[in-house]
Formats: sequence, structure tokens, C-alpha cells
Amino acid sequence: MSIKKIATIVALAALAIAPAACGKEGTPTPSTPGGTGAAPVSDACADTGITYTAATPSLTGSPTYDRAKGAGKIVIGVKFDQPNLGYKDTQGKRCGFDIEIARYLASKLGFDESKIEYKEIASANRETELKGGGIDYYVGTYSITDQRKNDVSFAGPYFIAGQDLLVRKDESAITGKETLQGKKVCSATGSTPIQRVRDEKLTDPANISEFKTYSECVSQLLDGKTDAVTTDDAILKGYAAQSPDKLKVVGKPFSTEKYGIGLAKDDKALRDFINDALDASFKDGTWQKIYDATLGKSGSPATAPPLERY
Repeated sequence: MSIKKIATIVALAALAIAPAACGKEGTPTPSTPGGTGAAPVSDACADTGITYTAATPSLTGSPTYDRAKGAGKIVIGVKFDQPNLGYKDTQGKRCGFDIEIARYLASKLGFDESKIEYKEIASANRETELKGGGIDYYVGTYSITDQRKNDVSFAGPYFIAGQDLLVRKDESAITGKETLQGKKVCSATGSTPIQRVRDEKLTDPANISEFKTYSECVSQLLDGKTDAVTTDDAILKGYAAQSPDKLKVVGKPFSTEKYGIGLAKDDKALRDFINDALDASFKDGTWQKIYDATLGKSGSPATAPPLERY
């Protein structure tokens, strides 16, 4: 083989490897709706301009905090493919409302950005990771439900959303949940939205498909393999904003989804601490700054919800 051919093969191999090396923690880079496999330059994470100073917390009686303090880092479960909420761009930078809330809470616990380890957890695996100690807390559009409280606990809520529908821009037959009969519907495995579709019999079970991530459902939608993606309106608005010429959100929200910080079930000390930290952010304007710089870019105004301490 000639030296020229060898050089060409080496160069092509380097190009093939480069995309996989962009992400941190060995996790996949986020897929762009439409299946391109990488976010366009316009989807790169922007700096919010918000900074957090690591505090010196007075927190006792929390096994989770003691473990993190001993390890010298905090491990936070997050999403990576939800624009304006929990997103990772092609350079490995993370951004969005949930990511900022996660960073804010880490600072209150005494951990600066260099001491945060993000762990991408699929919806179906959140309880398992929290119960097994794989993560210290979870921030990722995690709806507070009585069923989940059997396995884990929650601080918050820190945001209230509602289930809605994402369809193709030229879709006219689907206008709300009452028009889903006979239509193919997609959502994330283990999510409350797909369970609601089943419980309310909004379409035939054979028309329901599930994937580990919502971005996979969005790709299915753009490829014409499903007719609607259903989850919280906050998530869907992010995808619609990313592809405004191809996607739209339709109908009125038909649920109330209270996003909470997922925690180990019996760690009341940490739950109380995080509730206090969230309350402080509501009162001093930090929460509003975070929202306006991230999720608020979708054009929907919001105010901090009341905490539900228990």
C-alpha cells in the first residue's frame, strides 16, 4: 500500500473517532431532531452569565451529603437531550433550566463546578440510581408522584409543567389528546406521560412506542414513523423552538406535572436542606434569573411554584 493511501486512511479514521470524543463522562453526544447525530452550531450552549459561589453548609444527618463530602464531588443525575432544560452540546458543555438548578444546589452544598460529576440517566432508571446510590440527587423533568414516593423522595417542586403534544408542522388532524385515536404516539420509557396515554386509552396499545430518550421519539416523528410525541409542554417547546419549520406544539396541557429534585427516600435532612435552598432562590430572584436565561427563551412566562414540604 502506498504512503499516500495510508495517510488517507489514517485521516479518515481520525475524523470518524473525533465526534465520539467530544462528550464528557463517555456519554453519547445529543442527537439533533432529524437524525443528524450532532447539534448544529446554533444549538451550542450559551453562557447565562449566572455565577454561583460555593457555600459552607451546615448540614448534619444526611448520608448522601456525607458520602459526597467524603468523595470530594457531587454526582448529579441529568438529561442531555432536552433543549432549554437539560442539554449537552457537541463540545460537551451542558446548559438549560435543570442544569442551572442543579449547579445552584451544588453550590449551596459546597461544591463548585469543578466538583460536579454529571451522570445521564434515562427516565426508566431514575429510581434505581437513587436507591442504589449511583447519584446524589436528580434534576431532570422528574415529576413528583405518589407512586414514585414509594421508592424515592422529592424536594420542591421547582417548576410546574403540563403534558402536551408535539406534531409535524403540516399536521392538521391532531389538535389535542381527544384526536389521538388511531394515531401513533411516542414517549420515553418509564415516563408518566406514556402511562397516562395508556391509562386514559387515548390510542390503541399497538400504536404506542417507547424509547429511552425523547430525542429518539422526535427523530421518529420527523421521519414519519410516529404521529405525535407526548411529554411535558416545557420539553416539547424546546424541540419546537429547535425546529420551528418542522414541528409545533398543539392542544392544551392535560395534566399537572410538578418537577421535583429526586433524592434517596430516607434522607430527610438533605430534602429539608434542598427545600430551604430552593425557597431562598425563589425569594432572592435567583430562580427567576435562571428561568429567564434558559426555559424562558421559549416565550412562556413563569413564576416559582409553592414548595410542598413533607
